[in-house]
This record gives sequence, C-alpha cells and structure tokens, in this order.
Amino acid sequence: MATVARSYFHRGGEAPLLGTTIPQHFRSVVERFPEHEAIVCRRHRRRLTYEELARQVDAVASGLIGLGFGKGERIGVWSTDNVEWLLLQMATARIGAILVNVNPAYRPRELAYALERSEVQGLFAIPAFSHSHYAEMLVELLPELRRPLADPPPARTVDNAALPHLRHVVLWDPDDPAGTVTPQPGFLSWRDLLTAAEGVDAAALDVATAALDADDPINIQYTSGTTGFPKAVLLSHHNILNNAYFTALAMGFDADDRLCVPVPFYHCFGMVLSNLLCLSVGACMVVPAEHFEPLATLEAIAAERCTALHGVPTMFIAQLEHPRFAEFDLSSLRTGIMAGAPCPPELMRRVMGDMHCPEILIGYGQTEASPITHLTTPDDSLERRTETVGRNLPHQEVKVADLQTGQALPLGEIGEICFRGYHVMSGYYGDAEATAKTIDAARWLHSGDLGSMDAEGYVRVTGRLKEMIIRGGENIYPAEIEAYLFSHPKVAQVAVFGVPDAKMGEEVMAWVQVHAGEEMDEDEFLDFCRAGLSHFKVPRHVRFVADFPMTVTGKLQKFKMRETAEAELADDAG
Repeated sequence: MATVARSYFHRGGEAPLLGTTIPQHFRSVVERFPEHEAIVCRRHRRRLTYEELARQVDAVASGLIGLGFGKGERIGVWSTDNVEWLLLQMATARIGAILVNVNPAYRPRELAYALERSEVQGLFAIPAFSHSHYAEMLVELLPELRRPLADPPPARTVDNAALPHLRHVVLWDPDDPAGTVTPQPGFLSWRDLLTAAEGVDAAALDVATAALDADDPINIQYTSGTTGFPKAVLLSHHNILNNAYFTALAMGFDADDRLCVPVPFYHCFGMVLSNLLCLSVGACMVVPAEHFEPLATLEAIAAERCTALHGVPTMFIAQLEHPRFAEFDLSSLRTGIMAGAPCPPELMRRVMGDMHCPEILIGYGQTEASPITHLTTPDDSLERRTETVGRNLPHQEVKVADLQTGQALPLGEIGEICFRGYHVMSGYYGDAEATAKTIDAARWLHSGDLGSMDAEGYVRVTGRLKEMIIRGGENIYPAEIEAYLFSHPKVAQVAVFGVPDAKMGEEVMAWVQVHAGEEMDEDEFLDFCRAGLSHFKVPRHVRFVADFPMTVTGKLQKFKMRETAEAELADDAG
C-alpha cells in the first residue's frame, strides 16, 4: 500500500538549545562585548554600551528587590519605547519577576482587565504620551493615588479592593533619566526605585539570579484581542531566549550588526525579536522614536548606519511612500524581518530593491509561540521568499492538520497550522480552560491560521481560520486575493474580508488605498480583479479609503472594517 506524504516537518540544528536563563546568557555577552553599543535611543539622546547597560540593569534589579519584589511576582510596564523599558525587561529577568507587557494604547477599562487578569503587584508607567495621559488614567482607576504617600517605600503604597494584588505604582519620565522629577502625590518615582537599591548588596542580587531556572515563567504578553478580551500568554526564559537566539542565527546576526527597532517593545516583535535578539549576540538596537514614525525611522537608518530593519508590512509601506524617502542613504541595510501580517510579494520586492535590503526575510508565528515559528532565508528562491513564510526554526515541529481530526494532512492540502517544541507557551495565565482549547493533549499548539506545506517543509499561509470566507460553498482565502491585488501598480494597501449576504452566505469585500497622486475607480479595479481571479473571488463590494483602522503594532483591524461595512450595507439595504 502506498504511503501518503504528510504535512509534518521537524528541524534539528547544528547549534544546541540554550539551557541558561536570560541573565546568565546576558552576562556572558557583556563579558565578551563590554564596550560595544547596546542601545541607541535617538528620541531621548541616550547611548549605552553593554557594560553601562548591565550596570544600570543591576541598579534597577536591586531597586526591585528593595521595593519587596521577588521571583514569580508580576511587574507591569505601561509605556512607549525607551531605555527604561529595556532596563525593566532585563531587571525583572535578573531577579525572576514576571514582566507583564501592557499595551500603551489601553484605556482604563482595558488596563484594569490586564492588571486583574495577571494579578500584577507592581506597575511602572510614564506620565503621558501624545493623547494618552497615563497618570490621569491611573488616578481615575486608583483614586488613592491622589493622596500623598503615608510611609516611605517599601511600605505598600496602593490599597485597592478591585486590584488587591497591586502594591506599588512607579511613575517615570523618559526625558528625566535621573528620576528627579517629583511625580503626583501617591506615585513612587524612579528616584525612589534607585534609592531602594542602595540597601541591597550585589551578593543578594546574585543569589536571586542563581535561584532561577530556565523553565521559570518570565513574561506575560497579551494577545491582540480582536474578539473578546485578550488572553495572558505565559512565557519562560527558555521560550523567549532560544527564540531570539535562533532567529539571530538565522539572520546571520552578530555583534557588528545594528538593528533599527521601530516596532513597540510591549509586543513580542519588539521585546523578543528586537531587544532580546540583539542582546543575545552583542548587537546594537537603534530606537528611532517612542512610537513608530516613518520619517524618524528613515533618519535613524541613515544616521546610525543600521544593517537591519524590522517591521510589519504597513510600516515598510509608510517608509516607501514617505515624500522624503529618496533623500536617505539606506545602503547600509542588509537584512531584517517583515512579519505580523501577510507580506505581499510586490512589497517584498520593493524593500529588497528600493530600500537596498537584499536579505529581508519574512517571519511568521504568534505570541503563544514566543513568537517566531517560520522564517525564510536569503538563499531561498525569490518565489519562496515572496510567496511562503519559509520553514520552521531549528528544534521546532510543525504540521498542517485536518480541522476535524487534528491529523496531519497530505502535502499541499490546506488545514490548520500547528506547532510543537521549546517555543510553545506554558499556557494562558490563570485560564486552564482556554489553554486546553489551544494546546491539545499531544502538546500541539493550534494557531488558528490556515495554510499548506510542500515536500521541503515550506509553508504558505492562506489566512486566519476565522477570516476564511465561505461564499456559496466555496472556501475563499483573503491573503491570496490580497497578494494579487497588491501587484497592481496603483495599490498601496488593501484588505479583503467577508460580509454577510442573504443569497451567498458571505460576499467578498475589498478596502483599497492607492498610492499618493494616483487615481482609480471601481471599474478599473474590478477589471484588474477579473483578469487574474476566479469569478467567485472577485470582490462584490469595493471601498476606496485614505487609511485603515490599525492596532498599535500596525496590524490592520479587519473586524472594525467589517463592522463599518456591515452597518453601511444595512443602511443601503434599508
């Protein structure tokens, strides 16, 4: 009987997995590259070598101990990108506290949910950024912060019935690295943190680090929460350190590289694949701004001679479309990762050519997988680099599974992409039921993404399981249509999704943004669609837009587009 080749792939690796904790590995890197630049924060005009960074990390870690924090306790960070965010990332790892990444776009209700779900015991925040006034929102959520501190730290400074675990809220200003600015009455300051460090000796800090294990949980990341409330993903030293390290190896990254980091630190792309990736090999991270700004990113690449650039597709589009793009010398670029959303082949070609980034790679994964599972390589064919997400990283397993049985499908068939290996999360913090729905009994993490696999393990992602459009019994995958539409020379960005239809069940809708200075009408757009798509894939509804609703990380929010479209279609029908 003939054996059917199944959609399963495993990669070993020449380099073994790291069996150390984050602070142990970081110490070895500092010893090798003490004088190398570790971080350049252009917005705040700060530069730190590895030796300087390590010294400041230890001061913050000692301060955390001085405030009464220890292994396993949850410390939240609610801030845009800055040096202190990185210090807290590494300082919590140094003592074994669990860093809780809080989205800087959260409002009080969302913040309260995140703090409650993760049972956060300490929260660090900046006073404000743009239209987000964090201190004011915290006072709204925690009225006791209006009152002056009754006792000096480490006495409890927050006593709130709705958030019983929360003990301290620390406010710091990135423009005041010495922490001398006096915060509002009930907050602790960065200076209070450093003062608390003075009573903790180096031996106590080393004892805390020595007590850690690589499998200890070290980070809670919240999923994007496009439907319902976000889930708290619990990750270990082993998860994220190895993911960062093996991604660095796949990119050929070393201590001579300089990575431009326009992605937010609170997200896995920033914290793991940017910060920790650089720190795992002695490279330098260059932070252009507190929040993504295309002009600041272009300026940083040129001024700092960055060799790599990370971002989601919308970030690369914003840079390529910037009116001053041609002014900047980007010839220092070599590599980088485009991830976080489907990456159209035409955009990849423009980044490789116009941005002088020949080794740009497509990455794929999810927060629950630490996050990278797949990455293309510079040696892959152009077709594979532009139309697939590559193969899984070393020491990982992947399969494409039947939606009903969970068994690996024959090669080439579309099913759910599943992962297994060192990178799979411990689970969702405090939510065993949700964990069981996502990780099955055989430890396979079910991604919710649809795709197919070829005989060499390369995976094509065809869309989200929940985004698949079923029109009159035909399964339609938005990513396939988007890739085709993006090849039109006038199209700058496009989003395809399903909307309800009384006759067909669902119909295809496209939101389209054209390049600046270009014009396109619906007839021209639909003629192009009919020339390259099967009739049932041609959008029934088309809307031309100036911009799209997006998350802080630059992901298109199709659920918001769908809500708007459904309301408009209902009005038209009425």
